[in-house]
Amino acid sequence: MKKSAAFVIIIAALACSASAQTKHPFTFEEMMKLKRVGAPQPSPDGKWVVFDCVDVDLESNTRISHLWIVPAQGGESRRLNETPNHEERPRFSPDGKRLIWTSKATDPTQIWMCDFDANAGALSGKPHQVTNLSTGADGAIWTGDGKNIVFVSAVYPDCNDDACNKQRDEELSKSKVKAKIFTRLFYRHWNAFTEFKRSHLFVVEAGVSPADNSADTPARNAGGTPASTTPVARDLTPGDHDVPPFSLGGQDMYSSSPDGQELAYTSNIDEVEATSTNNEIFIVPINNANVEAGVSPAEKGNGTAGGTPASTPKKISTSPGSDSTPLYSPDGKYIAWRSQARAGFESDKQRLLIYERATGKIRDLTEKFDRSVGSFTWAPDSTTIYVSAEDHGESPIYRVSENAQPSEIARVHADDLLFGGNNRLFFSRDSISAPSEIASLDVSTKSAPQFTTHMNEPVLSQIDMQPMESFTFKGAENADVQGFMIKPPGFDPNKKYPLKFLIHGGPQGAWGDDWSYRWNPELFSANGYVSVMINFHGSTGYGQAFTDSISRDWGGKPFVDLMKGLDYVERTYPFIDKTREGALGASYGGYMANWLLGHTDRFKCIVSHDGMFNAESAYGSTEELWFMNWEWGGPPWQNRALYRKFSPHEYAQNFKTPTLVVHGQLDYRLDVSQGFDLFTTLQVRKVPSKMLYFPDEGHWVLKPQNSQLWWKTVTEWVDQWCKAE
Repeated sequence: MKKSAAFVIIIAALACSASAQTKHPFTFEEMMKLKRVGAPQPSPDGKWVVFDCVDVDLESNTRISHLWIVPAQGGESRRLNETPNHEERPRFSPDGKRLIWTSKATDPTQIWMCDFDANAGALSGKPHQVTNLSTGADGAIWTGDGKNIVFVSAVYPDCNDDACNKQRDEELSKSKVKAKIFTRLFYRHWNAFTEFKRSHLFVVEAGVSPADNSADTPARNAGGTPASTTPVARDLTPGDHDVPPFSLGGQDMYSSSPDGQELAYTSNIDEVEATSTNNEIFIVPINNANVEAGVSPAEKGNGTAGGTPASTPKKISTSPGSDSTPLYSPDGKYIAWRSQARAGFESDKQRLLIYERATGKIRDLTEKFDRSVGSFTWAPDSTTIYVSAEDHGESPIYRVSENAQPSEIARVHADDLLFGGNNRLFFSRDSISAPSEIASLDVSTKSAPQFTTHMNEPVLSQIDMQPMESFTFKGAENADVQGFMIKPPGFDPNKKYPLKFLIHGGPQGAWGDDWSYRWNPELFSANGYVSVMINFHGSTGYGQAFTDSISRDWGGKPFVDLMKGLDYVERTYPFIDKTREGALGASYGGYMANWLLGHTDRFKCIVSHDGMFNAESAYGSTEELWFMNWEWGGPPWQNRALYRKFSPHEYAQNFKTPTLVVHGQLDYRLDVSQGFDLFTTLQVRKVPSKMLYFPDEGHWVLKPQNSQLWWKTVTEWVDQWCKAE
């Protein structure tokens, strides 16, 4: 080898070494600096991708979203609308000439619009407000013909107009009496009292931009706000039902036909929604619909928002389980949606059904595909559907068509699938070591997916992120069970490391190669720990039978899997110090943390966040009763033996392990009383314990400074018992 060549190699090696040494462990403050990239919205011509992106300001304790744009082929991302307002959910008009979004320029939020210059990739003219409801507007989509905008607003079902809604809200706000009277269930949901308002779908004419105003076009005030002639929004789904039902995110539960004449939407019209998962798919004409879902005009009372009822929505789904997220094919011949076969089971397999509009025939495209469909989108030619589906810790993209078994086209962790142009599929892609970015692939080739955005490279390039390692062992009933491991920065196999044993929630959830801002394995490992995660019986991505196996067996097979997984890790990896192990879990993971308290002493400490402690009292204090009815085989008075068998509080006499309890006052999924009950029991038992109580958080800790306190408290608790050698 020539001396000059050898010199170059040495210099390169030194540079790589120096680069590795300059990287540092992940910190909470850096996690808050990361930009939270939203779902891609490609322009119809395939040239641009618009998206929202959330910035967190830790000092001011705020999160604000802005609109961004990037060339579809990749390149520099830039702000689309330079405004201090919180803006999200951008959507292109079908012709690509206009853009709508949700803005907090007003309180409550409203829908705004602006012309779009496809050549410059920029807004053209001045944005203007489209809606002006006292109850606000969100979730806007265009109708397929571009003439109307459909959006969501929460209203009182017995109010006939916005003036009534406004008066009711003002009376509630100004009243010095804050007492509430309930006569039925769903008086509170997730983290708020419902006030028995209902989400409804409204439609408003899209009109034209202010620059194109003519005599028959609504005028706009000079400030960009609607003048008094702004078209009145019309309630498409009046009545005492939510349209769409409550959701924690994901694909829209409604869509417009390509010709703009019909709307398909999701609603649950069962008498007691708290015990039902029976969401149904309805279709209704957009231009003359004004009657309650499932109720004929003759049976209707109040609930319209102006106009005369002209047609009854038609129910097209037939499953006793949940049917949701309807999506028309581009040619208008079909509607596809996700469907569950079993009533009352929110974690049943999500099938992909297609409905032929001309004949009413329904077909299951995933009958032989033992995975649940996540996000999905039609190909432009209407012959193929592309879906994401959990599988062994990933969420790959699959191609689905009527006469073929689903085929995998990309092994990534994908969501938010949407086509831009003829063959380019855009999607959100994240991993254990990087939050979501927008990526794409050409479905006509076998080329690998490419990132379209690189919003977080400046921060991530400086951090020592460790890869996720997979392992498999024999768990309960001798089944194969998968686990994952994250080693600490600067890992040395000759050293001994303490262990953080992380337990996922759901319980029908899974650990995998995806990002989390609330339970982040990279951050858990950053201060010198090995993090281990087990996808026990009940986890998703391993077939429906594996997912089903946890129901009515919460403390059975999953506990066996966790203990056998821990045995495997201790036996296989000599760098694990089994004298310094802590167990941490939230939601079902919090339940299992409480179960561990009564069934093993092998952990030095435990963190129980929002965990079920007393199964019987949890039944009466949760809002979604279908969950308890399915998982525990009915209410306690019908199946008391099972409740007592698997309720952690029944084993309090065995509690010895130091435990940190975390709970939020606004957690209506698992009431805060569960946390207080656990902490009281620990204190009476004289078990070393601490409680972190959030009066302003629900099931998730979301406020930036609350999140900072959570990480600090959890880290210090585990360090107190496990860090020192």
